[in-house]
Amino acid sequence: MSHFLSSRRLRKAVAVLLLLPLAAPANTLPDLGDVAQADLPPSLERRIGESLWRDMRVRERSYINDPEINGYLNQLADRLVSKLPDSTQSFELFALRDPTLNAFAWPGGFIGVHTGLIVAAQSESELASVIAHEISHVTQRHIARLYSKRGEMSVIAIASLIIAALAARGNSQAAQAALVGGQAANIATQLAYTRDFEREADRIGIQMLDGAGFDTRGMAAFFERMQRSVRFYEANSPAYLRTHPLTTERIADAAARIQQTAYRQVPDSIDFLLVRAKLRAYDGDAREAMAEFESRLRDVQGNARVAARFGLAHAALRLRDFKRAQQELDGLRADGFASSMLDNLGGRISLDAGRPAEAVERFRDGLSRSARSRALLYGLIEALLADNRPDEALTVVNGEVSVTTQDPQLYQYQARTYALLGKRLAQHRAQAEAYVLNGQYQAAIEQLELAQRAADGDFYQQSAVDARLRELRERLAEQRRDGM
Repeated sequence: MSHFLSSRRLRKAVAVLLLLPLAAPANTLPDLGDVAQADLPPSLERRIGESLWRDMRVRERSYINDPEINGYLNQLADRLVSKLPDSTQSFELFALRDPTLNAFAWPGGFIGVHTGLIVAAQSESELASVIAHEISHVTQRHIARLYSKRGEMSVIAIASLIIAALAARGNSQAAQAALVGGQAANIATQLAYTRDFEREADRIGIQMLDGAGFDTRGMAAFFERMQRSVRFYEANSPAYLRTHPLTTERIADAAARIQQTAYRQVPDSIDFLLVRAKLRAYDGDAREAMAEFESRLRDVQGNARVAARFGLAHAALRLRDFKRAQQELDGLRADGFASSMLDNLGGRISLDAGRPAEAVERFRDGLSRSARSRALLYGLIEALLADNRPDEALTVVNGEVSVTTQDPQLYQYQARTYALLGKRLAQHRAQAEAYVLNGQYQAAIEQLELAQRAADGDFYQQSAVDARLRELRERLAEQRRDGM
């Protein structure tokens, strides 16, 4: 990547973030209006975040579409947010397969967490401390509050700082390019301002941790590890520190606040341990992961041993050693351990081993105990389709779509099922809705145009397609006017 952003690229990035038109000449930035009067309302923050998140789900190969991992992160966030007074902000957490220790918050409540951070966290309280910190950036509206210091920073510098914060997720060159390309006037001022935000996020985060029953010293432990990383890496500091500056003053301030909270020893939840084990099983070489888990089994007991066997089973499944995976699963069940993640693992072993009928029973059995598990629901649908039972799969999918309308994965399954049943209009209509939820309006329109030409729909179905097509064409035209 170039060390500098062209005026055109920076202008486009600013327009995408601020939803502004792209009609300005190529060698200038658009007129963003009176800086002193501009504002970034919560509704616009949410719109920005949704746009970024949809784009990431579609284009970012490191995005992990795993309902168990993302579900755990959102449960952890819910536990923290529940202790915030009068909070109406909704959050969406997601994992990215990236070995660096990093997490980031986008406008509107979207928080990304690198798998490197989850795997490297030495306790659940340590992971919770980072997520609480990111939640605080959102609840305190730190991106919006960049607009309150108009006299200190130009709007281009502000926009560049937002872009830099997003770009620096794992690429320091991108962050530098955003800042340099935006002609940021005073980097020292920007960093000082960012440090103010960091101290505030630490303060709110510590309160959340304490209220939710976590060990607040998890934040101190994370700070200590970051300090050691700085000394070890010197110039090439961890990605987290490029957007979250760690100063002696900040560490001292957080330590003083932590000392005011009650000391508690908080055991890690089994879900935390299982998620870490699953991530490790699918990271790097599968045989090395198996060897690592086998080594752990010789040294650990209790929940740590459960997690090691769970990770070993997943590593074996990845290697298609179904016998070994089943052996570890049976051992966990014999020890009396029960979890929806274990039920999902059993279904996946059967499905990947080419026994879809058995997988159907396993997923259904798991759903009888964990009715809202997305992983088990998706597994059941895939198993029914693999067992050539599309009618049963359609019943399951349509029942869930009737109550969950914002899940693009369900519409993907619906489209696949209709295709197997030879229902072309319904197939293209379902695929269009999956595209809509991912913000791909042009692709959705193309699917509805195919649905219009299908000859297997009745008058009411065709009318519904026509109406939806008109709506999406209007929405796409509006999106283009907004410069998105």
